[in-house]
Amino acid sequence: MLNSIINLSKELIKIPSISPLDLGCQEILAQKLKKIGFIIENIKINRTSNLWAYKGHGKTLTFVGHTDVVPAGNIKKWKIHPFQPIVINDYLFGRGSADMKGSISAMICATENFLKKYNFHKGRISFLLTSDEESRACDGTKKIVQILKKRKEKINYCLVGEPTSNKILGDCIKNGRRGSLSAVITIYGIQGHIAYPNFAENPIHKSIVFIKKLINLELDRGNDYFKPSCLQIFFISSGKLNITNMIPDSIKIGLNIRYTPEIKKKNIVLKIEEMLKKNSLKNKISWFFSGDPFLTSSGKLLQVTKSSIQKILKISPYLSTSGGTSDGRFFPLLKSEIIELGPVNKTIHKINECVKVQDLYLLSKIYENILKKLFL
Repeated sequence: MLNSIINLSKELIKIPSISPLDLGCQEILAQKLKKIGFIIENIKINRTSNLWAYKGHGKTLTFVGHTDVVPAGNIKKWKIHPFQPIVINDYLFGRGSADMKGSISAMICATENFLKKYNFHKGRISFLLTSDEESRACDGTKKIVQILKKRKEKINYCLVGEPTSNKILGDCIKNGRRGSLSAVITIYGIQGHIAYPNFAENPIHKSIVFIKKLINLELDRGNDYFKPSCLQIFFISSGKLNITNMIPDSIKIGLNIRYTPEIKKKNIVLKIEEMLKKNSLKNKISWFFSGDPFLTSSGKLLQVTKSSIQKILKISPYLSTSGGTSDGRFFPLLKSEIIELGPVNKTIHKINECVKVQDLYLLSKIYENILKKLFL
């Protein structure tokens, strides 16, 4: 089983599937699933490839993953070529090894192994894979979940293979995520000669108080599952560096809010727009919504995942809602129980991304045990 996982991982890592391109990863996976009796549906939306595959009937567990990866960065800084995977000192190196071609390989091999032993299981096993998770996430899982909703499909359990482990495999299960909302605010002034500020209106100076209020804005105090909502400014731009004698006519501020269930998206929007009004700032604001917060505080999937980790790894995982967003955020539309469990996340998106070979094997054993506990 270990060789199968590593060989499949290497086969996928060799494909430079920079988001939103798949470049053949899903075809490899579809062929493997087809051989073990899965019904395959390929759904292409613009440049994004999506794979929906299922076998069986009844209560459904969906393994969720993505075949796209982030760019490799400076290849000269890698120990190996990022798309020529190799095992060094029991670690598999290559872009996507941890995020998340290794997880997908563990899921596929766990399913193969489970079906060899228990082909007459209860329930339905399914896979939803996309090539649009690392970029805009607009033509991938989000759209497929909407399609499944229209078909009146039911997904009871959603298991996302994102790299959730922190120090050692299985130490952390993500049972929720914060919502994400971004904005670009343009604040207008009056352009003029920098030596005659009385004939101009400097939008940078006008915005300083507002920016300080943004930084100190308290949206909520969180709850037992979520730390307080957090606003971060990710860019401020105005004018041109090589023009030193002109007051610019506008300033742009980019911000992102990771928010908890304690505050609604519409209330965040109203609060920031009211701040702009109170500071008498002429402005234009564009909002970009990524996803609402979600939480699985209890349920069968969470229970069997905990017990599977305890059985295979002999440790007790803790629950967390920290970190960024994942494609799990789209499944509340189907009223699914949602958890995330995958490899150690220490090297994801970094130079020399890698995953411990033994961890992929153990992860596959955990996934297989989850299948047993749900469907036998």
